[in-house]
Amino acid sequence: MARKKKPEEHENLERWLVSYADFITLLFAFFVVMYAISQVNEGKYKLLSDSLLQAFKEPTTSVPVPKTVPAVPKTMDPKADLVIRPQAVLSKRNDAQNVQIKKETEKMKGIAKDLMKVMERLVKTGQVKVTQSARGIAVEINASVLFGSGNANLEGESVKVMKAVAEVLTEVDNNIQVEGYSDNAPINSPLYPSNWELSSARASSVARLFVEGGIQPDRVVVLGYGENRPVASNDTPDGRARNRRVTIMILSPGHDKVISDIPINESSAPAPAPAAPASPALR
Repeated sequence: MARKKKPEEHENLERWLVSYADFITLLFAFFVVMYAISQVNEGKYKLLSDSLLQAFKEPTTSVPVPKTVPAVPKTMDPKADLVIRPQAVLSKRNDAQNVQIKKETEKMKGIAKDLMKVMERLVKTGQVKVTQSARGIAVEINASVLFGSGNANLEGESVKVMKAVAEVLTEVDNNIQVEGYSDNAPINSPLYPSNWELSSARASSVARLFVEGGIQPDRVVVLGYGENRPVASNDTPDGRARNRRVTIMILSPGHDKVISDIPINESSAPAPAPAAPASPALR
């Protein structure tokens, strides 16, 4: 008797769905666990803690949920110390400089007051003006006080006044700059071809008297500006008279550095009266 032929089994092509379904289930469970971990519930956290402690036969206590995460100690940046130390040194250096500037300022104030005292009469009449700035002390003297018309020789009372100024300046070691100025009126003189020569000669006369009075020559500088730096208009006789002047600069030790201008307390001296107009013929 012939054997009965078994029918061929139908191949199931959808068996991969079983594995895929298992994978999806596990993936879903994974995301559920991740979500649960990310959402910390204080009540559940305590309940879980108590349950674990009971399981290990420990007294029932609650583990507090940490509110903050302790900060990780920072290591000291070695570069920070390199920055802080120079700043501290610079601060000390600035303090020392400020003390020195204050000391020099007080010294200059004393010199200014001494100069105003020896020229008190001329300050009262407005023929001499004493000011202080970062550059130093400026003693501005009207040329009519010192010189005759078209002349660069110190005359009479002016010699006595300049000697008194020299006595004050011999007590200090500041450098001195004597500056001569004139108006813009032309000068016709064989000795002084222009106002430049006249202003320079007048400044030189004052500087020479200072040196003869005991001031070291290397402390003194002479400058002649002529008509180039007027302080008033040359259109009026009064303006021209103001422009004819000699300025004695007592320079601050740090006059080439930037420091604050310090006003002089002129309460000890009467306020200067307006300068009296000089004769147009005088130079």
